[in-house]
Amino acid sequence: MKIPLPTLVFSALAVFSGLVSSSCAPQTPPAHTAKLSKKQIAADCRAALRDLYAKNPKARQLGAKAKGVLMFPNVVKGGLLIGGMGGNGALIWRSGGIHEYYQTSGMSYGLQAGVQKYGYALFLMDAEAFNALNRADGWEVGSSPSLVIVDQGVASSMSTTTIQKGTYAFFFNPRGLMGGLSLQGSKISRIYPGP
Repeated sequence: MKIPLPTLVFSALAVFSGLVSSSCAPQTPPAHTAKLSKKQIAADCRAALRDLYAKNPKARQLGAKAKGVLMFPNVVKGGLLIGGMGGNGALIWRSGGIHEYYQTSGMSYGLQAGVQKYGYALFLMDAEAFNALNRADGWEVGSSPSLVIVDQGVASSMSTTTIQKGTYAFFFNPRGLMGGLSLQGSKISRIYPGP
């Protein structure tokens, strides 16, 4: 039996995408996750925030005014045409305390290939941003109209008078081969890790 080449290529891509997506998908459900350690997530998040502040003075300025910073230090994204991303993090309050833990996850499709690791921080500037976090079915952060991705162009025009409201996102420490970082299609859900 002869199988046409386009069918073979499509089948191989589908299998590869499924394998990559499943390895990048969150490994824990967004509810009582005993395998995760609060202590380890908190330590990773605090270290990543210190590193971000040391490397990016605009992030430090923003952090001084933010009500809290939602930090995801180790996000993995991968795929081939169909992709997935996931990682765990915590909400660091202005006081430095951590009481809530979250998971970021998402699926995407389109022209994409590769695997990438990175971190991102969401600076929550007002009560509306906090309210979005704990919606019953999770926060679809990529669709938030008040989300600003801070890149070199945005950072150069930021001042302490222009950062009063909304949510500001910083990507940091990208590693791997995959084009473009985005929060489109990502969702943030509360998790309950073990001690």
